[in-house]
Amino acid sequence: MDPSALNSPELERFLSEEKERAMVNEMVAKLTSACWDKCITSAPGSKLSSSESSCLSNCAHRYMDMSLIIMKRFQSMN
Repeated sequence: MDPSALNSPELERFLSEEKERAMVNEMVAKLTSACWDKCITSAPGSKLSSSESSCLSNCAHRYMDMSLIIMKRFQSMN
């Protein structure tokens, strides 16, 4: 492999995109786990109840809001 290929803009862009994808996947997994544990307190049926659905939606919104606040705080520290 050509050593200059390791520093190519295409490779850097690809790695950056993959890192972003991994971060999004990790955030979705954490959100799903946290909200599921909070909102689904009994064995799930074939459909979510309206209270479970509402709880999951509210939990996801709060999780996303807090993630953005934390991310902005870290960005302002740099």
